[in-house]
Amino acid sequence: MTDERQPIRVLVVEDDPVAADAHVMYVGRVPGFVAVGKAHTGAEARRILDRTPVDLILLDLHLPDVHGLQLARSLRAGGHHADVIAVTSARDLAVVREGVSLGVVQYVLKPFTFATLRDRLTRYAEFHAAAGEASGQDEVDRALAALRAPTPAALPKGLSAPTLQRVTGALREAPDGLTATGLAEAVGISRITARRYLEHLVDTGRAARSPLYGQVGRPELVYRWVPQGR
Repeated sequence: MTDERQPIRVLVVEDDPVAADAHVMYVGRVPGFVAVGKAHTGAEARRILDRTPVDLILLDLHLPDVHGLQLARSLRAGGHHADVIAVTSARDLAVVREGVSLGVVQYVLKPFTFATLRDRLTRYAEFHAAAGEASGQDEVDRALAALRAPTPAALPKGLSAPTLQRVTGALREAPDGLTATGLAEAVGISRITARRYLEHLVDTGRAARSPLYGQVGRPELVYRWVPQGR
């Protein structure tokens, strides 16, 4: 097998164990990528990188022992050249600008779906495959366009981004969870529509469901938000 056909090796660095496992699973579902390890701290990430070849780091910026950008800076100083996709809930453009100089090639805002990460990884693969000497400005522009201009991940038919945002907000603010009926009342949509959005969140790993017992008849399902780290 030639180098071009080797899978892109990814290290997942995420302090939340549940989110880390989900990210490893997501990476494994994208053709051409393989998760070679996961770390919950910056120190653990350094140890893995010292012994394991890595092409790409899926890096949470808020780690318990170091900020993600500080980790990226120290890795560059130590001779590690893996690219970085930063995973964060922060929307500070100053942080984005700082990350560009440290090898951060993409940002993914939490919470995100598998489709969103798949889109970023697919575009990174196009950029990665174009590594080498460009024949001219057009080739450079095409490589950067593939990396810097991702298209929004499509939602399932019948779901809209604004409604999904409202549903997500309502569920995150309900520590005891919500039933489809409760969500419908909170957001102002039908119970059937509410359930479709809730099931979408379950399918993408952002919510969990369990039966709500203690009532007459068939138990209703209650949905709870699954934290994705900070």
